[in-house]
Amino acid sequence: MTHQLTRDQARRIVVRAQLLDAERPSDVVEVAEQLGQIKIDPTNTIAPAEHTILWTRIGGGYEPHQLTQAVEHDRTLFEHLGTFKPMSLLPLMLPGMRQEPQHARSRQWLEANASFKKDVLARLRAEGPLLGTEIPDTAAVAVKDDSWYGHNQVPIMLELLQLQGEIAIVGREGRSKRWDLAERVFPQDLPAHPLEEAERMLNERRLQAVGIVKQKSPYAPVGDAGEPATVEGSSWKWRVDPRALAALDDDPGGRVAFLNPYDGMLFDRPRLSELFEFDYVLEQFKKKHERTYGYFAHPILMGDRFVGMLEAEVDRKRELLVVAAVHEFLPFEAEEHEMVRGEIDYLAEWLGVGLQAW
Repeated sequence: MTHQLTRDQARRIVVRAQLLDAERPSDVVEVAEQLGQIKIDPTNTIAPAEHTILWTRIGGGYEPHQLTQAVEHDRTLFEHLGTFKPMSLLPLMLPGMRQEPQHARSRQWLEANASFKKDVLARLRAEGPLLGTEIPDTAAVAVKDDSWYGHNQVPIMLELLQLQGEIAIVGREGRSKRWDLAERVFPQDLPAHPLEEAERMLNERRLQAVGIVKQKSPYAPVGDAGEPATVEGSSWKWRVDPRALAALDDDPGGRVAFLNPYDGMLFDRPRLSELFEFDYVLEQFKKKHERTYGYFAHPILMGDRFVGMLEAEVDRKRELLVVAAVHEFLPFEAEEHEMVRGEIDYLAEWLGVGLQAW
């Protein structure tokens, strides 16, 4: 059976799957379990992405130390390739991690640096946890022309070993990662799954996080997970989470949400355009004179529609949230102004700063 959905229904499914409706989650782990991952990015115009993403869902009850507690002490979340993920995903990821690296160039580099790999693992076993800067570079072969890492081969080796599931990030000092052997970081009683079964379960978790997605989307590959659907006015073939469908009649309503530019809700740009008629462009890397909304403006979601962009920055010397502008896609009504202003006040309160309004 192919489900036939209106655009309104499709948008509500997405918003609810992303925990952006009126019913807020209660804690960090609940958010991570539903979203599957929380992006890490240090851009601190208002707050780093991982903290803004969690505040946008949980609200004022979220405090950054809760994320640290979950990752470094409770081990209910773990850091992997620039995101925080729930530990429940790890057993589904491990079968695929054992197939890494997939790229021939990376495999060849690892083979050429077999002794380097042994050196890194031996040092972590003897002395870990360690910062990357505490591990010597004994590479026999260097990656050529790598402007991201420079000449140091240690970060490349650490990321590949993480990709293979041999090492893990145990914590951070500031923005610097501290590494250890995966066997000393991850639980050792995890369930084992064959590769095909694990991939099927991962597809189901991806669909859970997005609610509804184009059948062959590269942004959230879900395979045959869920059920087929059509959306009014769209020629795309969709896959929808049946649990999200079942909850459509139990809709708690919407609210105003400010989305960090690295929020997962914004990742699938084609879906944003197709369902929300929102053509989002991150202007962070544009020249100043080419920007329309500002360096790191946060999209404003109201209910199930994007209505504007919040251009704001925390002045840490003056301890103020400085709002340069609220860019309205269409003129707000009085009630909408009040809702957006109320959320700005709520943001400043959470940040613990005063407010310089536009």
